[in-house]
Amino acid sequence: MKIETLEKKVNGHQLNGHSVEDIGDDHMFTSLETPLKKDAFKLSDHEKKERIAFLFEEIMDVLGLDLNDDSLQGTPKRVAKMYIEEIFSGLNPANKPKVALFDNKYQYNQMLVEKNITFYSNCEHHFVPIIGKAHVAYISAGRVIGLSKLNRIVQYYAKRPQVQERLTNQIANELKTVLQTEDIAVIIDAKHLCVSSRGIKDDTSATVTAYYGGAFNKPEKITELQNYINN
Repeated sequence: MKIETLEKKVNGHQLNGHSVEDIGDDHMFTSLETPLKKDAFKLSDHEKKERIAFLFEEIMDVLGLDLNDDSLQGTPKRVAKMYIEEIFSGLNPANKPKVALFDNKYQYNQMLVEKNITFYSNCEHHFVPIIGKAHVAYISAGRVIGLSKLNRIVQYYAKRPQVQERLTNQIANELKTVLQTEDIAVIIDAKHLCVSSRGIKDDTSATVTAYYGGAFNKPEKITELQNYINN
C-alpha cells in the first residue's frame, strides 16, 4: 500500500497549495514516519519532564489559572510525567517492544487474527485523543509471534502524536519486518475527539483505515477476514 506524501514548498507555510491550518483541520499528514528532530533524544527523560513541566506551567498561567491552588500545583509535573512515561512513550525507541519469534510447530497455515485491540492515541494536529480498536492478521511464513506482542506493537505506535493512516501503516510495516512476510492485514476503527469535541463537533462518526498486504489483497481473503472481525 502506498500513501502519497505532500511536498513542502520553500516557505514552509504551504504544502501543495494547502496552508498549515488546512492540513491540521483536514487531518492530512506529510510523512509515513513520525516527524522527529535529529536531536530528539538529546535530553534525558528526566530533563524532558522538567522542561515540559516548566512550559506547561506557563500555559496554565497564560490561561489565567491560579497555580497556588492545591488542586493545580502539581498539574505541570503530572502532565510532564504522563507525556513522557505514558501517552507519548512510543516516541522513544527504547520503549519498542522486544519480540521473540517461534517456529510454527503446529503447521498452522491459515490466517491468525487478533481483533478488538483497544488503543488510545493522540491526534498530532490538536493533541486530543484518538480512541479506537485495531484488528491485526497475518499468515505465518514459518515463524509465529506471541499474541501479546501484537497488542504491544499496536500500543507502541499508538503512544505518540499520530494520524490514523500513518498508524495503520506503521503497525503493518513493523509486522512485515518482524514476521518476514507480506501477508499482513491491519484494520483500524477509531473515533477522533478533534472531530467530535471541537471543529465540526460530530459525535457519531468514526474513521476506518486498512492495510492489506500479500495474500490479503485477494477479495476472498478480505471477506474471510471481515467475517472473523464482525462475528
